[in-house]
Amino acid sequence: MKKRLFTPGPTPVPENVMLRMAAPIIHHRNPEFMEILTRVHEDLRYLFRTTQPVVVLSCSGTGGMEAAVSSIFRQGEKVITVNAGKFGERWGQLVRIFTGNCIEEKVQWGSAIQPERMAELLREHPDAKGVCLTHSETSTGTAADIRSLCSVIREKSDALILVDGITAIGAHEFHFDDWGADICITGSQKGLMMPPGLALVAISERAQDIINAHTHTQQFYLSLKKALKAHSAEDTPFTPAVSLVIGLDEALQMIRAEGIENIWKRHESLAAACRQGCSALGMKLFSNSPSFAVTPVWLPEGVDWSAFNKALKNKNGITVAAGQDEYKGKIFRVSHLGFYDELDMLTVIGGLERALKEINFKFEIGAGVSAVQKAFLGS
Repeated sequence: MKKRLFTPGPTPVPENVMLRMAAPIIHHRNPEFMEILTRVHEDLRYLFRTTQPVVVLSCSGTGGMEAAVSSIFRQGEKVITVNAGKFGERWGQLVRIFTGNCIEEKVQWGSAIQPERMAELLREHPDAKGVCLTHSETSTGTAADIRSLCSVIREKSDALILVDGITAIGAHEFHFDDWGADICITGSQKGLMMPPGLALVAISERAQDIINAHTHTQQFYLSLKKALKAHSAEDTPFTPAVSLVIGLDEALQMIRAEGIENIWKRHESLAAACRQGCSALGMKLFSNSPSFAVTPVWLPEGVDWSAFNKALKNKNGITVAAGQDEYKGKIFRVSHLGFYDELDMLTVIGGLERALKEINFKFEIGAGVSAVQKAFLGS
């Protein structure tokens, strides 16, 4: 049975990327690797739509988040975080550790903070040194209007803007420079079509100024100050994950070839078709501000998650993501982030139909697949 991955990280890795990573290892200080790293740095600027440095860290996306918070803020500084899910919650956990002064705005899961509320928060906390946002909340499949939020924050305050773009970069339109973000982070195992192991962090000029001005920092390995210094010499401060960087070079060339605007449109189209397919099967969608990276769906009433997941995985080879925290066993999440195309959406909706039939859920066979076909073919 062919196994198919429809999780929002790790996501499928193209064969040509895997083959590049399987080549004999090279030393990270020789000219051959430095040439690759230089090209990666330039292509990351293209991906993030920035002229500023995007540093490569050998860690997960969470490592990139920790590097940002610990490198920028000092103990006692007030930082606003938006918690609309599991990963927005993580911003708050990090800020509490490194500053001890977190203003956490909790938003109902499946919803996104509105710019008007952000303006109110900034009026209530004019001394905030930063605001931490999540572009695509992976746990809820919910997207925030980052462009509008950045505009409000820039207009109302001098707070630095930190964006978790871990499942947004490569799926949602994003312009680091034009929208005025100060930090944006993504991970290799998401829209970059890579295995886990790299965090990519874009850093604005004003964030660089603050990072470089700190004489005492709270970290060693996850130091953006060290990363920026090495980046200026097209290098890394410590031994990088060489094979992953080489694979990233291949993945970024694929992104360049397709064109980032086309990639954004592809993800929007795949997400819409997936949602229509699920709805046609009588399943309700979870988010009221849906992400283009992942579609969360309520389990139908009376459907047991364990039985459904077993039928989906063991008999159809399809892996989707479960719900988290209070929504565990209540929702599931279907990814269309990274290396997916239209036929993949037909496959996963067809797999959902087969699993639902296996557990005797009543629906019209073929309704989901038909809805996906109609979405793509425009009929």
